Amino acid sequence: MRRRRILAALLALCAATAHAHGDKHAPAADYQAEQKDWGIVGDKRAVTRTIAIAMTDNMRFTPDKITVNEGETVRFVVKNKGRMLHEMVIGSAGELREHAAMMARFPNMEHDEPWMVHVASSKAGEIVWHFNRPGEFEFACLIPGHYEAGMRGAITVTPR
Repeated sequence: MRRRRILAALLALCAATAHAHGDKHAPAADYQAEQKDWGIVGDKRAVTRTIAIAMTDNMRFTPDKITVNEGETVRFVVKNKGRMLHEMVIGSAGELREHAAMMARFPNMEHDEPWMVHVASSKAGEIVWHFNRPGEFEFACLIPGHYEAGMRGAITVTPR
C-alpha cells in the first residue's frame, strides 16, 4: 500500500514537470505549432494588431476584456507594473482552472509555452497569437494565489 502511494506521488511529480513552467519564453520558431481550442502560435510577420496589457500586484489585468476577430494575429505586450512576478496565460476557462489547481499543488513547477509569458517586476514580455477559432476564452496569471485572487480576463473571438 505504501509503495503504491510513493509510486503515485512520483508519477504525479513526473506529470507535473512534463508541463514545465519557466522564466524564459521560447521563440515561436523553436516551437512545434500545436492547434489549441483558442488558436495557434502566431507569426510575428503576420501581426495585425498590438494590444498592451498591464499586470499589477492588486491581482488585475488592464484591460481585462479583449475582443478580437477570427483570423487576427495579435501581439500582446504585457507589462508588469507590480513588484512580484506575474504571468499571462491564454486558454480555455477549464484548462486555466485545472492548470491553476496544479500550480497550487506544485508551486515550483516551470512552464514555457507560446501561449504564456512570465514577466518580472517592471519588465515587459510578449505573446504573438493567431486566433483562428471563434469563441470565448480567458487569460490569467497562474502563479499560486493569483488566479484565486481574481487575476484573469476574458477574450472574445468573433466569427468572420
